[in-house]
Amino acid sequence: MRVLMFGWEFPPHISGGLGTACYGLVKGLLNHGVNVLFVVPKAYGDEDGSVARILGASDIPVDVRDKKYTEFWENFSYMEVNSKLIPYVSLEEYYQLLESSSSSVGESEESLYTRRFNFSGSYGPNLLEEVEKYALIASFIAEQNPHDIIHAHDWLTYKAGIAAKRVSGKPLVVHIHATEFDRSGENVNQLVYDIERAGMEAADLVVAVSELTRNIVINRYGIPPSKVVTVHNGVIPLDHDLDGVSRHLREKIVTFLGRITFQKGPDYFVEAARKVLDKDSNVRFVMAGSGDMLNKMIRRVAALKMGARFHFTGFLKGEEVNRMFALSDVYVMPSVSEPFGISPLEAMRSNVPVVISKQSGVSEVLHHALKVDFWDIDALADSIYGLLNYPALSNMFIKYGKREVENLKWDNAAHKVKEAYSSLLP
Repeated sequence: MRVLMFGWEFPPHISGGLGTACYGLVKGLLNHGVNVLFVVPKAYGDEDGSVARILGASDIPVDVRDKKYTEFWENFSYMEVNSKLIPYVSLEEYYQLLESSSSSVGESEESLYTRRFNFSGSYGPNLLEEVEKYALIASFIAEQNPHDIIHAHDWLTYKAGIAAKRVSGKPLVVHIHATEFDRSGENVNQLVYDIERAGMEAADLVVAVSELTRNIVINRYGIPPSKVVTVHNGVIPLDHDLDGVSRHLREKIVTFLGRITFQKGPDYFVEAARKVLDKDSNVRFVMAGSGDMLNKMIRRVAALKMGARFHFTGFLKGEEVNRMFALSDVYVMPSVSEPFGISPLEAMRSNVPVVISKQSGVSEVLHHALKVDFWDIDALADSIYGLLNYPALSNMFIKYGKREVENLKWDNAAHKVKEAYSSLLP
């Protein structure tokens, strides 16, 4: 079985959980005998080519004489997006991008009749222009590379998936890792919502990462339930021992790791930290990540007079994440709306007990985690305090949590996805 898969990022070049999930799924599909051609806007050359053939859209020349592409350009339109449409980029970073670059998609002349597009592969100010041109390249890739299934991850690639399906006629699967309701609450950007809905309607099958997300797809986008399946994410096992990481601190460490945005609930973590410190001063809190609420959180920590016990690390990735978990005594994910949430699984595989919000998809598959409503700061603080001060409680969650997460394998998720593929084939 050959799958043409469209993503926006692939390790080691990631900005969040999307790239990690794509890698895990592709690796699992390989173990089940599925051949994947994974397309990203820009390939850097250091991606793991052992799990899939990685193809960058920037490397594809397009023949401008081809009538298909002429028709595409006649219908091509885009609008520059504002900061709310740029995943993982803060408002300050957005304006810096505006000042430093007039366009994130450049053109380079190959010959008189061919053209290449130099994608930034990031989440810059001209994001939607990249989305549209990515769809143009996708149609060429679909025509040139034999495949049985098309698989597109999140709204940034849905137009590419639709374009590929139009050319090859093969079944399209769209994978919902997050919706505009997760990112923006009820203040959805209509443009993104329309792209998401068009992708889901054009798809032959919609894969949701949780029942929570599946219900949103059905109830908020009007997609028939029979067309939507749930496949929970997995976690990649650690391939090395982290016991040698030195702490250099006597205090216990409580960690928040994720985008510092409304969706992730960082303000609830800060408020709970103050309540915990009022009972136990032998604790340090770490907020690892970046986002549009970072400066607000720094000011709030200062106002609560806990700057000496609260640390901001900035964005962490790869081995930095593993080291942070190795230093942590408790991991907290107080998300307001979390389609799934891979980071609690990564914490648990590192022997760290976790506190998660009930409003997360991962809560559907985890039993050995403390679960609270994201808005209940008292319950959040009590859960953190209990894991820090009652060894029997934390040891129980560490022991059974590690065992539980070892069964949440990407191979299992990939098996379900392969079965979904098979249902679409003659």
